[in-house]
Amino acid sequence: MIRILLAEDQVMVRQGLKLMIETDEELQVTGEADNGKEAISLCEKQAFDLVILDIRMPVMDGIEAAKVIQSRWPKTKMLILTTFDDNHYVLEMLKIGVSGYILKNGDTDSLLRSIRSALTGGLAIEEQVAANVMPELLKRGEPNEPDPSLTPRERGILTCIGEGLSNDEIAERLALSVGTVKNNTSQILHKLELRDRTQLAIYAIRHNLV
Repeated sequence: MIRILLAEDQVMVRQGLKLMIETDEELQVTGEADNGKEAISLCEKQAFDLVILDIRMPVMDGIEAAKVIQSRWPKTKMLILTTFDDNHYVLEMLKIGVSGYILKNGDTDSLLRSIRSALTGGLAIEEQVAANVMPELLKRGEPNEPDPSLTPRERGILTCIGEGLSNDEIAERLALSVGTVKNNTSQILHKLELRDRTQLAIYAIRHNLV
């Protein structure tokens, strides 16, 4: 069973999301919170595989909660609930290390795909959100040429990470074992002095590898 914490201050929205999530028998919402502070309190009491946070919540918003969760429970995956009006937060949240964004008004299939992608190491960003965010990423003033120490295989893996693919999907595309993908990803993180997969995805986009 995959344990999920759902933090959303609107009860009707939260209950609707819970119903959609639990249509997958392997997924269970084992914690619910009205705000970021409650979410952190629940994380202190039990372990979660995935935390889903609304950006806008009273007491403590999703941004502050995500920072705390990332620092204290770095192995816990995070997804952010968003609307079109919240796009200016996206870059900040990606830097924190969230695994992606899901729209509150998305359908069940899209929600479950995003959850599965996050849990398997992918970067889940809804197309509508990505369309607004990617131009901002591309504006950032970093050199277009990737680090020359990267091998062709590492560049290929980095490209796949930038596309949001999971380790299994990368292994299938590049005809590699999942173990090889994981090992190379660790090497890339070390070479580029980056913290996590989300930062790798941003690097790939900024350096025209995607």
